[in-house]
Amino acid sequence: MPIEILFKNEHCEWIDVESPTKEDLTFLHERYDINSLLLEDTIDANHLPKFEQDGNVNFFLMRENTQLERSNLNTISDISTKLGIFLFDHVIITIHRLKNRSVYELKKEIALPQNEHIARDEIALNLALKVMKSYDDESTNLLEIMDQIESEVFLKTTNQSNHIRRLYRLKRKSGLNTRILNISTVWVEKFKVLQLDDTVVTDLKDKHKDVIADFEHLNAQVTSLISMFLAMSDQKANQVMKVLAIYSMYFFPITFIAGIYGMNFVFMPELNVKYGYYFTLGLMGIISLITFVYVRKKGW
Repeated sequence: MPIEILFKNEHCEWIDVESPTKEDLTFLHERYDINSLLLEDTIDANHLPKFEQDGNVNFFLMRENTQLERSNLNTISDISTKLGIFLFDHVIITIHRLKNRSVYELKKEIALPQNEHIARDEIALNLALKVMKSYDDESTNLLEIMDQIESEVFLKTTNQSNHIRRLYRLKRKSGLNTRILNISTVWVEKFKVLQLDDTVVTDLKDKHKDVIADFEHLNAQVTSLISMFLAMSDQKANQVMKVLAIYSMYFFPITFIAGIYGMNFVFMPELNVKYGYYFTLGLMGIISLITFVYVRKKGW
């Protein structure tokens, strides 16, 4: 996508570059004298969030949550996408590899009459707030999924065979988001170097802390739910073994008696008793009854 001027007034100029090519980066380097190493950071898919200052250029590298359901959750690029922001003189340049929701939303908002006198640093702040909001939306979504799984686990409303897989994905997502947000503290703190009111910068910091707290709470809840689910699975297996053990108690003495009478002895005097067969069956029944009463009395 070509280099595009999204907004321009007497205070600033906002330039946006989506899916930059090598030629685009070379042009930006030559036209605005931006360090080529900083420009290359914007196309590195797995680059961590950061802040750098090079001469009069302030460079913010943010990561926005994408809320995508990808099959793999191994790296931060599986759940987020980069947004590079360069600030110098009265110019703000945003660079991103993929379509960026924060840029798209602010592009529409900035066209409103009340924003016609917006300044460069205010545009950067609004983008940062929207990046934080993307994580706020994701934390809300993941909490709803966790509540749904929790209800299914304890109320047994669905097949529970895939709960561990879903909980694992939930934990992976939550962990990766927490990692990104913790590293993002670096660039959030650096907004104090811009020409902004302390109040709005504090709002950004508070939003960042709130989102971190939400994901830390989610991490704790998911870990607890996994432990409870495994404990319930173990308890269910123990109940099955308990039932099997009780039934084996009923049949063990009967099997013992049957084993004795299955031996090929020449002399077994009780075989000649008229009612010996019925006596043996009755003895087996009495033993089973005594075993049943004993198990019930013990509360097994």
